[in-house]
Amino acid sequence: MAYASTNPYTNEVVATFPDATDAEVQAALAEAHAAFESWRDTSFAERAKVMNAAAAILRRDIDKYARLGTLEMGKLFEESKKEVILSAEIFEYYANHAEELLKPEILPVANAAEGKPVLVHEPLGIVLAIEPWNFPFYQVVRIIAPQLSAGNAVLLKHASNLPQCAAAFDTLMAEAGLPKGLFRNLYAARPHTAMILNDPRVCGVALTGSEGAGTVIAGIAGKALKKATMELGGADAFIVLDDADVEKAARWAVIGRHWNAGQVCVSAKRLIVADAVYDQFLALYKEGVAALKAGDPMDPSTTLAPLSSQAAADDLRDQVTRAMDLGAKVEIIGAPVPEQGAFFQPLLMSNLDGKNAARHWEFFGPVTQIYRAKDEADAIRIANDSPYGLGGSVFTRDEARSARVARAIRTGMVFINHPLSPKADLPFGGIKNSGYGRELIGLGIKEFINHKLINVVDIDAPF
Repeated sequence: MAYASTNPYTNEVVATFPDATDAEVQAALAEAHAAFESWRDTSFAERAKVMNAAAAILRRDIDKYARLGTLEMGKLFEESKKEVILSAEIFEYYANHAEELLKPEILPVANAAEGKPVLVHEPLGIVLAIEPWNFPFYQVVRIIAPQLSAGNAVLLKHASNLPQCAAAFDTLMAEAGLPKGLFRNLYAARPHTAMILNDPRVCGVALTGSEGAGTVIAGIAGKALKKATMELGGADAFIVLDDADVEKAARWAVIGRHWNAGQVCVSAKRLIVADAVYDQFLALYKEGVAALKAGDPMDPSTTLAPLSSQAAADDLRDQVTRAMDLGAKVEIIGAPVPEQGAFFQPLLMSNLDGKNAARHWEFFGPVTQIYRAKDEADAIRIANDSPYGLGGSVFTRDEARSARVARAIRTGMVFINHPLSPKADLPFGGIKNSGYGRELIGLGIKEFINHKLINVVDIDAPF
């Protein structure tokens, strides 16, 4: 695996980095375990100091980190800055709440003779974080902030096109005062994943990535009897019911589908619109996409970034061609995009009936699937006709109706009258082929924890 920084706006290779050696991986494991043995007994207050310091550094040096994200994966500079701030907020969340989230729990018992049971939450060891390229900082922080706050150590295997962003975390955590060894970026080669997960000092793996990657990593973890969390793909439904504010829904659909150039697992990939408002919505949506401006992601006037790489653009183009071969209708929408760089022309895809397998695919870029729903029940049916179950949105003026529809959608998350967007104090995760486990808040910090029962029982109590 070649770790290289390639600017997606110019396709220029900026820097390359060699894979880690077996000896470097083994040294990182030994160092992480030794550091963990002390860190596990470090107070929450001391851990919080490190988390707050990391957040302060991100806020202070926001432009530096944001430029790095834009350079390596091409996202809009303003979006990069928002990502850095979100990362700081996650560090701060765990600095403020980790101790409360992991406090011992006194368990109720039927009678005193059963004892005085307490559930304590203890760290387990080293967590391997395997993270993708679409959010260079946020994806990593939502693992290291809770796991370091819980008392674990973390080794990072970041995406191969983000070597400088990955290295920036070594510098960040060292400057924040994290003891040496508790976090390490590794330019790990493919065989190193099994090497790490088979090590008894490693307690599990947190993966964010594709469905295919999840299958491979979950298999390795399962064979090693290691805990795994999987945040995989998504094809989120964006439902517009007949009583929705259509103008606002259309504006949010444009944003929900095209932020980060459409390379978001929870972006609004499938627009499901009630028949009564379909034509009005579609006209407004096309108008909104036409207003997007593709260009230099560092330019404040740019509103549509290139994809993360030329390979990503080529793969998406091939996927669209295969969908057309299956009968999908594809329409070019929006202004022409630059020929230089990894840009992709926004497309609208329809005619995805029950016989077209493309309706079950995830298109990771500015390709919008659109469906006409007969009524509310039909919208729910279309939304649930997916192998994925990550997130979704429902637009309606009726709050009771929105709650009813949201509960009927089989996903891990649903937003009402808003595209789904990650927050530091909200859980994240899905079901079905979108993976398992949860990240952030109390759910995330408890994923790699030993929930130990300690029960003090009178020696003369009956068995």
